[in-house]
Amino acid sequence: MCTAITLNTGDFYFGRTLDYELSYGEQVTVTPRNFPLPFRHEAALAQHYAIIGMAHVAQDYPLYYDAVNEKGLAMAALNFVGNAKYQKYTEGKDNIASFELLPWILAQCATVRETKQLLNQLNLTDDAFSPQLPPSQLHWLIADKDEAITVEATAEGLHIHANPVGVLTNNPPFPQQLLQLGNYMHLSPGEPENRFCPGLALQPCSRGMGAIGLPGDLSSQSRFVRAAFTRLNSVCDSSEESSVSQFFHILDTVSQTRGCCRLGSGEYEITIYASCCNASRGIYYYVSYGNRQINAVDLRRENQNGDRLALYPLRLTQEIHLQNG
Repeated sequence: MCTAITLNTGDFYFGRTLDYELSYGEQVTVTPRNFPLPFRHEAALAQHYAIIGMAHVAQDYPLYYDAVNEKGLAMAALNFVGNAKYQKYTEGKDNIASFELLPWILAQCATVRETKQLLNQLNLTDDAFSPQLPPSQLHWLIADKDEAITVEATAEGLHIHANPVGVLTNNPPFPQQLLQLGNYMHLSPGEPENRFCPGLALQPCSRGMGAIGLPGDLSSQSRFVRAAFTRLNSVCDSSEESSVSQFFHILDTVSQTRGCCRLGSGEYEITIYASCCNASRGIYYYVSYGNRQINAVDLRRENQNGDRLALYPLRLTQEIHLQNG
């Protein structure tokens, strides 16, 4: 399970947690403008926008989990198990496999507005990348500095939902996630008011009681509510250090700790990595479960006109700064 969020503090930030029981060897991956991007049913893109994000690279193809292009358009794929439904090839449509959707959009679109126009002709197909990598059931958060949308392919068809909270988790479908926020409209970051009985001299016994009722479990719906509350009440200055730190603090509210989500296989779901990309500047930050130090890869320092992928393996071992050493 995963959580993706957006944040505007002057620059536009986008990122996510990847919560799963195992890693596929994902790496920070830069796809330069001249790296050819083939598609199963559509013409390859020989030239396109440069892209940076987290991907599992198979057969020299970047299978992105989340990424940002040089124009500041960002996108993340999240599990949508039980609800995602892809189609067979359809004549007269742009037939794109689910694993191709992220690079197909980020390679061509500079804004969400352009993305919505491109999606009008989309048929999301059920092609597998390989026999070892069948199609994952996914939905997507796509955002720029001005707006965000959620894209879901279900049995009823392809849906493009405005996303006014800039948050996405997994299930249920996004309209139902958004509807559930109405159950928490009484929550506040401030001190609670005595509406129980104004005639009684009731006093709060702790700070933070305005948010009593905020769900704390690890389910998708609860993480959606918790991330939305935290993001929408977030306060920080516009500096890069403050913005990046605040972003990771927001994601920490939905982080998965080994031992708290046991699967039927006996394995445990953890937050394998959390990312934060300054989409305005193309700087991709991340932390891993085993290394809480913030690491960064800067798209502007790469050869964006190249024709080969640039790969940066995750740093997985904790690094500690000894101040009195």
